[in-house]
Amino acid sequence: MDRLLINICSTNLAASKDFYARLFDFNVDFDSDWFVHLVSQNKNLELGIIDAKSDVVPPGLNSAAEGFYLTMVIDNVDDFFERNRDELDVIEPPTDTFYGQRRLLIKDPNGVVIDVSSLIPS
Repeated sequence: MDRLLINICSTNLAASKDFYARLFDFNVDFDSDWFVHLVSQNKNLELGIIDAKSDVVPPGLNSAAEGFYLTMVIDNVDDFFERNRDELDVIEPPTDTFYGQRRLLIKDPNGVVIDVSSLIPS
């Protein structure tokens, strides 16, 4: 496999693009009225955001996301939370997990759950 691209179905492309670009430092690689392609600063990660009403979306997949969540691994969850607290839809504030990570659970503008995690220093 050469590439993995996750596409999020969105009812508001502009808000979704802003959310991921601003909070997770993605660059906008392609931007249209039905699809946005985001690429990480180091060009190793990609994320697609597609208009949920687009004919390109497979039938039955244009409703709220279920059965998955995204994990974004960053350097410091607490710093991220403090910087962005007022803009986040928080499900669970930063919490230590039994597996050695500190985790924050939030929702994106489409209701997609995001696990924002960082390693707990040993």
